[in-house]
Amino acid sequence: MKRAERARRIHEILDTLYPTQPIPLEHGDPYTLLIAVLLSAQTTDARVNLVTPALFQRAGTPAEMAALSVDEIRGYIRSLGLAPAKARNIHRLSELLLERHAGEVPRDFAALEALPGVGHKTASVVMAQAFGVPAFPVDTHIHRLAARWGLSNGTTVERTERDLKAIFPREAWNRLHLQIIYFGREHCPARGHDLTRCPICAWAATKKRIREEMGARARA
Repeated sequence: MKRAERARRIHEILDTLYPTQPIPLEHGDPYTLLIAVLLSAQTTDARVNLVTPALFQRAGTPAEMAALSVDEIRGYIRSLGLAPAKARNIHRLSELLLERHAGEVPRDFAALEALPGVGHKTASVVMAQAFGVPAFPVDTHIHRLAARWGLSNGTTVERTERDLKAIFPREAWNRLHLQIIYFGREHCPARGHDLTRCPICAWAATKKRIREEMGARARA
C-alpha cells in the first residue's frame, strides 16, 4: 500500500475513534496552557494535572507568577521531574511576558521559542491548542507511531514532523496530533504490543517493523 493511501485510511480510522479531541492538559487560557505544557516535559499529563490547580489558583497570570519566588513555584511542582529547572523557567518566562508582550502569550512561533523552557514542540502545542494555528507537535507517541506505520523513517522528531505535515491535510493537523496521542495511549503501547490485534498496526505496520517488534518480544 502506498504511503498516501495508508495515511488516508489512518486518518479515517482516527476520525471515527476520536470525533472530538479534548485537550489533555487542564488549563483556562493560553498562559496556563503554556505553563502546563512546559511542566509536561518528561512527565505525564495526569501528573501535571494533579499539581496545576493549586499552582494556578495561587498564580494564574504572568504578573502573579513573576511575583512569586522560584522556591515558591518549585514548592508547587516538586513532585514533577526537573522541578528546579522548570520553576526557574516559569518564573523568568513570566517576567519576559510582562517585559516583552504586555503580559500576553504571543501568537508567534519565534517569540514563543525565545522564552525560557519553550522549545518547538511546546510552541507548536500552544499555537495549535490555544490559537488554532495549524501545527503538528510531535511527542513520543506520535514519533514512534509514525515510524511503526511507515509514515516516516523515524530518524528525528523534526523529520517526523515534516513527513506528517507533507502527507496529511493542513486543516487536520491539530486534531490528528491529539488523535494519534490518544490512540497511542489506548491502543498502541510501545512495548508488548500485539500488532495483529491493533486497529491500525494490523494492516499499516511495515514488515520491517513487525519483524523488529516480534524479535524484541521473543527476546523479552
